[in-house]
Amino acid sequence: MERRKIAHLTSVHEPTDTRILHKECRTLAQAGYDVVLIAPHDRDEWLNGVRIRAIPQPKSRLGRMLQTTWQVYRTAVKENASVYHFHDPELIGVGVMLKTLGKKVIYDVHEDLPRQILSKEWIPKWLRHGLAVVSEAVEGTAARIFDRIVTVTSTIAERFPAEKTVIVKNYPILGELTTITACPHVERPLCVTYVAAGITTVRGILEMVHAMGILQHSGIRLILAGHISPIELRDKVATYPGWQCVEEAGYLNREQVGSLLNNVRAGLVTHHPIVNYVDSLPVKMFEYMAAGIPVIASDFPLWREIVEGSDCGLCVDPLSPEQIAEAIQWIVEHPVEAHRMGENGQRAVADRYNWDREANKLLSVYEELSAVHEKTQVTQVR
Repeated sequence: MERRKIAHLTSVHEPTDTRILHKECRTLAQAGYDVVLIAPHDRDEWLNGVRIRAIPQPKSRLGRMLQTTWQVYRTAVKENASVYHFHDPELIGVGVMLKTLGKKVIYDVHEDLPRQILSKEWIPKWLRHGLAVVSEAVEGTAARIFDRIVTVTSTIAERFPAEKTVIVKNYPILGELTTITACPHVERPLCVTYVAAGITTVRGILEMVHAMGILQHSGIRLILAGHISPIELRDKVATYPGWQCVEEAGYLNREQVGSLLNNVRAGLVTHHPIVNYVDSLPVKMFEYMAAGIPVIASDFPLWREIVEGSDCGLCVDPLSPEQIAEAIQWIVEHPVEAHRMGENGQRAVADRYNWDREANKLLSVYEELSAVHEKTQVTQVR
């Protein structure tokens, strides 16, 4: 039987994006599909059984929204895939055009876009509400055109037609971030970490650095894996007393992230209580759990249910540097309890919060679309 070609499209994400490449594309390739990922990159190559089709990397946000989206569309048409699966709201127009060509199209909704717009610092405040309303209307209209909608949370799913929407949560891959060389907690350096591609104000960088100021005589250090954005924000936090207790690791690949998590005492995910975060499921929280380290998380009802329900960490007011500092110090001073929390987190990931369970949902979507495609072909032949 001929392998069906699947094309994943992104104008925003790196080709090595964990959800897109390592989870979704790799899962489909292992299931026997011919998978191509069209993404901004410097060269065509093969990664994890997936063919990367490179398009020029944008030089600006406006260039990405105009030129890059057009390049994604042109490249997608040339690939002539059976199913197109796109990952960015700015590619909605591309998805609609592909539908006019008779293609099956899936929209993968990573974020609650209307709520996200309300906290976008680069968008003028006076413009945010209007853009949020327009974006929700556009997404809602487009959703009726596309064949399937894939979302990461039930809150996002509620905005789309139930009959064509499936929730595929962004849980970690089992075993990916755990190594047999992980240090016992009591022997680890006095370090905690925050891992994110983009480290911003609403993701709690100011409060984290203030917390390190409170702890500056304790010997505890905070390792930041990612880049602070914008650069003006980095310049600002670099003036705080706590900055002398911060190490910048920069961007880390998956293997490097695993090594980091196996050599720190705890992982922080103290995002601000904005609507886009309160009902989200941050993958970093589950990756900390998978790596066997305690989580220090924002005290949101959903997050508290996961963290306290699994007894795998502590919940704090993310706007309180004092509470963040107190939680970090408690974890460092109680290595036996921290080890137990880490084990509890790993157990919860193995039992419930893992990609293996979610991968089956994704494969079911493609099986359903394949069945519809084959039925249509038979009907056309008759």
